[in-house]
Amino acid sequence: MTESSGAGQPKAEPAWASFLKMAEIDTRMVAMVAVLVAVWFGLHLMTDGIFLTARNLYNLAVQSSVVGIMATGMVLVIVARHIDLSVGSVMGFTGMIIAWLQVDVFPIGTAWNWPSTIILGLIMGGVIGAFNGYWVAYRGIPAFVVTLGGLLMFRGGAFLVTDGRTVAPMDPTYQLLGGGIDGSIGPTWSWIFGLVAIGLVAFLAWQNRQSRLKHGFPTKPVVVEWVMVAIWAVLIVGFVLVMNSYTKPRSDIPRGIPVPVLILIAVVVGMSLISKITRFGRYVFAMGGNPRAAELSGIDVKKTTMMIFMIMGVLCGIAAVITTARLNAGANSMGMLAELSVIAAAVIGGTSLAGGVGSIAGAILGAVIMQSLENGMVLMGVSSAMRQVIIGLVLILAVWFDTMYKKNQR
Repeated sequence: MTESSGAGQPKAEPAWASFLKMAEIDTRMVAMVAVLVAVWFGLHLMTDGIFLTARNLYNLAVQSSVVGIMATGMVLVIVARHIDLSVGSVMGFTGMIIAWLQVDVFPIGTAWNWPSTIILGLIMGGVIGAFNGYWVAYRGIPAFVVTLGGLLMFRGGAFLVTDGRTVAPMDPTYQLLGGGIDGSIGPTWSWIFGLVAIGLVAFLAWQNRQSRLKHGFPTKPVVVEWVMVAIWAVLIVGFVLVMNSYTKPRSDIPRGIPVPVLILIAVVVGMSLISKITRFGRYVFAMGGNPRAAELSGIDVKKTTMMIFMIMGVLCGIAAVITTARLNAGANSMGMLAELSVIAAAVIGGTSLAGGVGSIAGAILGAVIMQSLENGMVLMGVSSAMRQVIIGLVLILAVWFDTMYKKNQR
């Protein structure tokens, strides 16, 4: 009996799969983008066309900045096989310290007031991170226990700073950091920023190609390189257009890119460089992959662990600066349950709770997904209690997806 001519031959790979392979794009990242697009269009329909307006997307960008900044640090924490449940409380505590110093301690109106409070707030965040890291690294207490204690301690501390009193108002210049009415860079500088970003993307693509050729590594097809640069250019131009479409109250003056988003971009670039090209970043991923082997290879695991938590604390301080500037006040409820959104953002973004695997860019995508859900539910009038239920379910589903993805990869 004669076999058919097609028997035993492998199936032809779909064109999109071939492109992703040539472009070296993680399929999980593509899946997250598809989920984000589906969530956005779904929420747009359920909010009667409000969600995808320029005004709401501007607010969403500002809201995502706080979660995104802390999520970049949470990636390193989880990659190293730890967890930090205290990030929301640390943000609230450092925010109250900043507001208290700015309003009640330092002379109001002086030029050095708000810069000094920012510096002291970031130092405070770093000290708190060092405190957590010390107990985890040098005393061998599980990070879950240490940071759970920190969650309670610093939430109480946020109340005790002013005995529960809300501290306001903040310095007018300081308020610009929160992305309020004047907290953006305007249309001209937004376009300049966008063009510089596109140029940088093209330069990095060219530099990466030259580096591969120099060292004899395989390169992507030129067409694929140009397509990727074009996609990034379209996304950047679209983002600038949306930010410029939202005008200031009672005027036709475009706002442009908000300052918190610029801070987020700076943090993402910095954290990406730390995780990819520094020795410290390589140590973190090595520890997550195999802690025992990392220690035997000469890595100072204890010191690295402490530095991870210090970075996390400083990032909580940056998030506190943006939050207090946006609220124009320090309230002890700041950051309540933020740890859930931050952990979920990291996990949704591809950071494995088993350690050793994580992505800064993925965490930002996860932060946008989490804030999109939160923002959309507020627009739909969903109660605070129900929002917590849904966010909790999303966190469980994210961990389940991570587990299933790991099994399929084996």
